[in-house]
Formats: sequence, structure tokens, C-alpha cells
Amino acid sequence: MALCLSASAQRYDGIVNKTVALVGNEVVTIADIENEVRVAGAQGMASDRTLRCNILENLMTNYLFLSQARIDSLEVNATNVEMNLSNRIDQVRTSLGGDAEVEKYFGKPLYKLRQEWFQQFQDQTLIQQEQAQIAGKVPEMTPLDVRNYIDTVDHEDLPIVPVKYQLSQICIYPDREAANAAVKERLLSLRERIINGENFATLARLYSEDPGSARRGGELGMASKSIFWPAFSDAAMSLKPGLISQIVETPDGFHLIEVLDKNGDMFNARHILMKPQYTDEDQTKAFATLDSIRTEVLNDAITFALAARFYSEDAPTRTNGGQMADPNTGSSYFEIDQLKPQDYIAIQDLKEGEISQPIASLDNEGRDGNLVYKIIRVDKILPAHTATYENDFNQLAEEVRMYKQGEALDAFVDDKIRNSHIVIDPMFKDCVFERPGWALNFSEE
Repeated sequence: MALCLSASAQRYDGIVNKTVALVGNEVVTIADIENEVRVAGAQGMASDRTLRCNILENLMTNYLFLSQARIDSLEVNATNVEMNLSNRIDQVRTSLGGDAEVEKYFGKPLYKLRQEWFQQFQDQTLIQQEQAQIAGKVPEMTPLDVRNYIDTVDHEDLPIVPVKYQLSQICIYPDREAANAAVKERLLSLRERIINGENFATLARLYSEDPGSARRGGELGMASKSIFWPAFSDAAMSLKPGLISQIVETPDGFHLIEVLDKNGDMFNARHILMKPQYTDEDQTKAFATLDSIRTEVLNDAITFALAARFYSEDAPTRTNGGQMADPNTGSSYFEIDQLKPQDYIAIQDLKEGEISQPIASLDNEGRDGNLVYKIIRVDKILPAHTATYENDFNQLAEEVRMYKQGEALDAFVDDKIRNSHIVIDPMFKDCVFERPGWALNFSEE
């Protein structure tokens, strides 16, 4: 019986198709569990006994939702299925190094894996819709619901609202054009050296600013084109192996690319990455301008908002008088962990209405952000506090609603466990399941 928790399906001694759980009309086999173990392993997760127990419980829980989704005649979201399938395939192909390695790892052809995963993601979109339907039946919280929650929960369990800042900024960028021209000139020189016979890998080790690949001579490994910036993928896919690209610009910087191998929509390439470098003179000049603007604002010669509209080079905030907003939520309030470290250091000791000294920071463009110089004004500070009905109603209402949605989903699963035909093989009897109700459904074999 303990064989079911061995390292791989090959060690089940021919019982990979053994049914280990029956949930209504759905069956879970050892092969189903091991397929999920392999996917987890391809994504770097450790394979152990606990993982298999968790997978079994997740599969059984999902089948409860899936059965109800079919009863409710829910329809598959084809767009989500295709997107999830493509993401799964790209992840494992990139992680394992290509189609042949994927087929070897999973022990079956890629077309078969596509079929299996396609069915899994079809089921998954129905499961998610059923869960959303159950959660959606929970109504919006009324003031009475929120008040009852506050009155019944321990004060220590009420959410803590962290300190929040409302900020405005004035930004100046360094001379990008000159810096871009300089880095292109350096890359053109390297390209000429490679064409004249110098080794690409050696130059990548010496000059590339991508630390992950530089130590491997710039080699990225066989990977799906979808994981790279489009400009990089387009350039690589258009090259024949052994040829050197022209300079390619992406949000990471500027690249020279040499393709080593191509297989369908995957490729293995070397690259040399260089990023624009800015001088002390750039910073000195920008800081002098920002300091002058700051002085004018402090002397009431101009308002901060008007100065932002006139002088700031950050388009998203300039038109709004410099007021910053979270690009993900649109909120004008920032918690500490939502701020860039450089920005927080600059404002952490300021009071409302005070303006920071000029700093070097990063914008929200590209993977890591581009260098930008700025001053920041603290418009408003909301101190950290325990959530209250008067000041944090919306947050409390959302918390109560999410809590009740969780209760509704839990109640659905617990009810289905009690009222569905479920049989679990005793080889999993030692599993510690999250829901104790499963323990009543072990067979007596």
C-alpha cells in the first residue's frame, strides 16, 4: 500500500491505473496524481508524501465542484482554456529544455500531453465558474453585517490598516538619447569584433549586463519565444543559427543575439545585454533643476501642482498635478511595500506638506524601471490603525464578504462530502486531509 507514495509512477509496479478515489461518477487514479506530481516537479516543487496527499484532496474537491457545474449546465470558457494550456506548455518546455525533454520527462508524446491538459483546463474553467457562482450568491455587506462582525470578532482579530501615503512628484529624466547612442556604439564595436572572429561567449562573459546568462557565455537555454520580450523573440526567430543580430532594443536594454538552435517556436540563443549608463553630470544637472523648483514651491512662488504641470517629465503624473497613483489599482494611496525603496527612504521622515530632497529613483517602465530623478511631496499620511467602522467601512465590508464567501464554499464542499458517493482507497488512510469529512469515506479493503 505504501507504494502509492513512492517517488514516481514507474515505481508503482504496474498499478498506475489503479483507482484510488471515486467521487460520484469521477475517478482519481494513481496516474492522475503522478501526472500532477510531475507537473509540480517540472516547476521546481519538491515531490513527497504530503504533496501527493494534497493533490488527492484537491482532485476530489475539484470533482465535487465539477459535478455541480455539469448539473448547472455551465459552459467552458474556451479563451481561458487556450491561454492556460499555452502557459502550461511554455512553462514545462522552458523548464525542461524543449519538446524532446518534455516527452522524456512525462513518458508520453507532447500531443498526448496537450490532450490531457486541454481536458484538465476545460474542467478547471468549469470548476472556477461554479466556485464563482457559489461565491456570487453572497450579497453585498450591509452596515448591519459589518457592525455585527465588529461586535462578534475579537478586537485582536480585526484587520490592521497599515500606514498609507498620498504623494505627488516632479520627475526629470537623464539624457536618454545620449546614453542610448553611447551604448549602441559599444555594442556595434563588440559586433564588429565577433564578426572578425572573436568568441561571442567570451565577450558575453566580459561585457554582458545580464548576470544570469553572462556566466554561461550569454546562453539562455532552449525556451519558448513567448517568455521573452516580443522584439527579442522576433529578432531571434528571424536569425539563422550562427548569425549575429543587429542591435535589438527591449525594455531591459540593448542586445546582440546569436541563435544556437531553433525547434518550432522555441530557441536557444546567446545574448550580450548592455544598458544605458548615465553620468554624474546627468544627476548633478537634474538635482540642480529639482532643487530650484523645490525652493520656488517652498517660497510660495509656484504651487507644487503647477510646477509639476510645467516641469515634470513623467507624463502619467504631470497632467494630474504630480499626484502619484498605483498603476495596478489606480489608488492614490500607497502602503509602504507598494512604494519603491528609494521613494520610501526619501519620505519616511517627512510630515504632511513637506517635500523631499532630490533623489534618484526608478519609474514603472520595463522589467525593473528606468532611472529617473525626482522630488516627492507628502500630501497626506493615514497612520496605521485597527480598522474601525467609521473610517474603514469599505475595507471591513470586503473582508466580511470574502469571509462569508469562504464559508459558502466550505459549506458546499462539506455538504457534498456528506451526500455524495465517495470511496477512497485505504492506501491513503495516513494522509492528514484539510477536511475531516473525507475520513468517513475510506473503503474497507
